[in-house]
Amino acid sequence: MLARLGERLAALFRATAPDPFVIAILLTALTFILGVFFGADSPRIVDRPGEMLDYWQGGFWDLLAFAMQMSLILVTGHTLASTPIIARLLRRLSSIPRSGRQAVALTSAVAICFGLVNWGLGLIVGAILARDVGRAMKARGVAVPYPLLAAAGYTAMLCWHGGLSGSAPLQAASSDEVARLVGAELAAAVGDLPASTTIFTLHNAITTGGLLVGIPLLLALMCPKRVEGNGQWGMGNGKSAKEPNGQSAKARNSELGTPPPELSTQHSELRSPTFPERLDRSPIVAWLLAGPALVWLSLHFADRGLDGLTLNTANLTFFALGMVLHGSPVRYMEAATEAAGCCAGIIIQFPLYAGIMGMMRDSGMAAGVSRAFVEASGGSHGGLAVMTFLSAGLVNLFVPSGGGQWAIQAPVALQAAHDAGADPSRIVMAVAYGDQWTNMLQPFWALPLLGITGVKARDIVGYTAVALVAAGVWFVACLWLL
Repeated sequence: MLARLGERLAALFRATAPDPFVIAILLTALTFILGVFFGADSPRIVDRPGEMLDYWQGGFWDLLAFAMQMSLILVTGHTLASTPIIARLLRRLSSIPRSGRQAVALTSAVAICFGLVNWGLGLIVGAILARDVGRAMKARGVAVPYPLLAAAGYTAMLCWHGGLSGSAPLQAASSDEVARLVGAELAAAVGDLPASTTIFTLHNAITTGGLLVGIPLLLALMCPKRVEGNGQWGMGNGKSAKEPNGQSAKARNSELGTPPPELSTQHSELRSPTFPERLDRSPIVAWLLAGPALVWLSLHFADRGLDGLTLNTANLTFFALGMVLHGSPVRYMEAATEAAGCCAGIIIQFPLYAGIMGMMRDSGMAAGVSRAFVEASGGSHGGLAVMTFLSAGLVNLFVPSGGGQWAIQAPVALQAAHDAGADPSRIVMAVAYGDQWTNMLQPFWALPLLGITGVKARDIVGYTAVALVAAGVWFVACLWLL
């Protein structure tokens, strides 16, 4: 039954879902229209479009620093995933499954595990593993829908916010950041919210652990025993992650007048490497940068423990580890250059979503949505957590950025928690769960995965929609009952 449901939903979305960039444009237009009628402050409706344009333009550039942090998390995660040791691990993992259901479950479970360490790492590992497992299954003649494998790789984004790189709990762990978002008075009333009260709690362990077990099993049950059509196998549209336009490196080099890599290598082998070339490939030079970074990180975490984990320290950790494991500056930069190509969709679309965030925030619509859900909670602590979760899920469709969404919802959510006497750390995690929940419908963060696997967003969203429903029930149960 689940297999038929997944196939029908996948077919429905393939026929109806537009490109993620088109979705971003349509959401911009929808937010603008809603703001004109429900959000702008001007009493005269004729003045409101100008107001909304100001909000949009202001928000368009507001998150450049945060966008760089998000891009670095993706690049450092991708680069770490492409190190020889992790690449070998992924190849070994792809050889384990013997059936389609095993392949789907393994891909999802591994992606989630890596996503709990770092969302960028989980997304890229999930994508690479989905691609490699698809190849391995095709080589063995094992039937498995390739879009379902890609959807399994994307499930890292259903669990990441309960892990070590969760934007909301990490930003909440900084008292200065909380004070900047909600004001010094409310920040003092709420108190410190270190990661030990949000990420590293029994409640989050149960909630996230349930997803780690349940989601891979759910997706495995969606895998049919028989798959029709070769298009469901292997590499989807046949495009390579390194060559997204389907053109080989040799052909592209020929067009550019650049010698193919093998000829360059043969030529370089005829002479001894020069001193600059030795520096380029020297592990000592890599350690000159990575060594001090690792020393500082060791001292930092020895002093503050896991409460010292922030977006910046996460980026520095994965940057230093990637540099060491690649073994030389040149190898690291080659991997980082490839990783940066996966950021193209994010770089172009992030300002659009920042503009949407500006309209939602400055017009008061986001706060209004959050406030309406909070008021509907009836004042109970469990109800407040559930309504905060639902409002976060709705806001995430318009602002698909964990940190950006926290910036919008923190003032309303923490004020409501303070007024109701609820645990503010639980409310922080309710925002985090809501943000990751509707990633299964919002294709923004799937862009790198789509580039690596070669599938389209409309191919996977039918499967991820089923995961969204199941996860939603689990989140509500955990927030209400635990």
